[in-house]
Amino acid sequence: MDCPDYNSPQALKKILDEKGFAMQKRFGQNFLTSPDARDKIVSLLSVVPGEDVWEVGPGLGAMSGLLLEKGARLTAFELDRGFISLLERYFAQESGDGSFRIVAGDVLKNWKGELSRCGKDSSCIKLFGNLPYNIAATFIADTVTGGSCFTRCVFTVQREVADRMRARPGSKDNSSFSILCQWFYDVKACVDLAPGCFWPRPNVASQAVLFTPRKKSVQVQDKRTFVNLVHALFSQRRKTLLNNIKPLLPPGVDAEFLFERAGVSKGERAENLCVEEFASLADALFSVRP
Repeated sequence: MDCPDYNSPQALKKILDEKGFAMQKRFGQNFLTSPDARDKIVSLLSVVPGEDVWEVGPGLGAMSGLLLEKGARLTAFELDRGFISLLERYFAQESGDGSFRIVAGDVLKNWKGELSRCGKDSSCIKLFGNLPYNIAATFIADTVTGGSCFTRCVFTVQREVADRMRARPGSKDNSSFSILCQWFYDVKACVDLAPGCFWPRPNVASQAVLFTPRKKSVQVQDKRTFVNLVHALFSQRRKTLLNNIKPLLPPGVDAEFLFERAGVSKGERAENLCVEEFASLADALFSVRP
């Protein structure tokens, strides 16, 4: 590997300037220049040689190199064509022996296609990413609503996003995103990252978060009903569940009967419910649909 000095903002800037690459704020590009932080974050993934790992947003490959050193079979999703050209050069040997592959384009549009192409279940893949802040919530929610539960996930995200991922019932941070994350996974905050760990320096603190599949999964009769219900009940946070569920009710269905059947109080607000209560209410709703 002919990689740059990932610890040096000056070295990274020089490469970008020489290649004429402008930092794309719309892609949320920030490089993690702290070697200790990189080591800690990669270790959370517990890579075993030969395992399949997906990395979202590898940038210049600082984390990619560490994952490959641990023996991962790495698939990297990268949108920036300039970065792709450098990654192909840095990891040419790994590309040649089949341990490194780049999927070019928007991961929000192509992750499902890649899952179909590789012919593997998501439960056989570990998911990793220093996610651009502007797509973190959308991408993670998309994998969950798509029914994909990866065997282990490590994400570096904005601290505010991390707080929402692991928010508990009754917390002001509890949201539809919290419920979707915790539907499949136990979520744990692991590594705090100050803005100074990155170049360019962001305006916010970050955190590495570990997702592991729940030991006792929360089953629902119909996933689409569950997802639609979660979004609907959080649509107007100040309103009660009874008010927010009305647009979802089939004609002639009594809302009070539905809540009684689910064992959930109609006067509660969505932020006070846990995943299991959303599941009970979703199953009750599904059972009365035509």
